[in-house]
Amino acid sequence: MQTAARIEEALEQAVALARGPGAPPLLASALHYAVFPAGHRIRPQLCLAVANACGDPDRIASDATAVAIELLHCASLVHDDLPCFDDAGLRRGKASVHVEYGEALAVLAGDALIVHAFATLGGAARRNPAQMAALIGIVAQSVGSPHGIVAGQAWECEVAVPLSDYQRAKTGALFVAATMGGAAAAGHDPEPWRALGEKLGEAYQVADDLRDVLCDAEELGKPIGQDAIRLRPNAAAELGVDGAKARLEGLVKAAVASVPDCPGALELRQLIEAQTRLFFPKQLARAAA
Repeated sequence: MQTAARIEEALEQAVALARGPGAPPLLASALHYAVFPAGHRIRPQLCLAVANACGDPDRIASDATAVAIELLHCASLVHDDLPCFDDAGLRRGKASVHVEYGEALAVLAGDALIVHAFATLGGAARRNPAQMAALIGIVAQSVGSPHGIVAGQAWECEVAVPLSDYQRAKTGALFVAATMGGAAAAGHDPEPWRALGEKLGEAYQVADDLRDVLCDAEELGKPIGQDAIRLRPNAAAELGVDGAKARLEGLVKAAVASVPDCPGALELRQLIEAQTRLFFPKQLARAAA
């Protein structure tokens, strides 16, 4: 099965369990709306790519890890769009969850997705409890405090926002979970894979900062110019477009170089080089072509 189809099938199965018999109908509908149709699925794709490079001997573990990470990402988007944070009416080219279902159901849907992410990991634990305990730890660290996505969101409530700390938590944390989780799911030591997640997470955030400056809402699928409006750190604003582009290119090279030795290292490096080109805004991608 192709990776994209594998991810969608695993996500459909996971979300179906959360929407099972007895679930409040509006909540069940909001959960599906928050996860489908697909975004780019960058984080679960990365998780499975690392697992595959390490041999991927246990697809149940790697699928559960990839699904958990994507559910957490979707939950973060639902909460990020709420009126108390970005008050964004558009996400992935359609109305945000709170616009479609109301603020109360959006809060509950995001909460439910977080809990169900860990339920998905727990459901796979019976086969290898020790392995799954390690995976739960990796994923949990990417969510909470001091360095997870909750901390990343909390930095937006501070007066002074250090760019590196903000980006590491807000965006980088789930990329680290994807690389370390993919390795751990395949039975490999996850720690050597941390650097790859950190580099790719920062690269994605720099690219997102560039898109926020250069793209229109239709291309971005969400409101533009939010960093400037809300006085948030932005690599393009701090470094200039050319400086941010150079930083992005340097991070991609560093990410490729950081791939640890494993059976599929060469193929993974080639995949990263190809896929990270998709990070670039269209204007920069055309210029680089």
